[in-house]
Amino acid sequence: MTPFTRLDAKAAPLDVANIDTDQIIPKQFLKTVDREGLARGLFYDMRFDTEGAAKSGFVLDDAAFAGAGMLIAGDNFGCGSSREHAPWALLDFGIRCVISTSFADIFYNNCFQNGLLPIALPRDQVKALMGEARGGNHVFSVDLEAQTVTSPSGQVFAFEIDPGRKEKMLKGLDAIGETLQAAGDIADYEARRSLDQPWLEVAA
Repeated sequence: MTPFTRLDAKAAPLDVANIDTDQIIPKQFLKTVDREGLARGLFYDMRFDTEGAAKSGFVLDDAAFAGAGMLIAGDNFGCGSSREHAPWALLDFGIRCVISTSFADIFYNNCFQNGLLPIALPRDQVKALMGEARGGNHVFSVDLEAQTVTSPSGQVFAFEIDPGRKEKMLKGLDAIGETLQAAGDIADYEARRSLDQPWLEVAA
């Protein structure tokens, strides 16, 4: 997993509440376990009609927000089913941080497991960031170590994050990476067990 320390990027405003995971990545794109290529399905029904032709007006397809690395969203982002493809699709599109007033719990947890930083801020602060983001072509900064979001005008907003999750994001550790940090201890335990309880070993 790619470490997250600081992100300086354009932010795309998506002022829509209760965006669920089926809107983030519709069910027809869930047939793969490959994390690459999911960007084409991100917000598919918002971006394309039933014939697959591009709709006009969706923020992430606006040239002013090309290459946006952040998304500033409405309340209760990521509600609905638990599909892990939702953070995968956002990351594959280039989004590394989502700012909202609130997130669905399962989506919030999945974000940390995949290197996508979800930031919850009070509604007035999200509104202020949304207003600045609408201008396009402006750089927002997220500093995870300092736990701050800085807008293009220089407003600085502090956010809360669980210390354990913060540490893993800074180091780029998912659940597997965290376990591998103890690889030496695990190997020592297995060696001792093999000597003390050889009957537990499975013959090759």
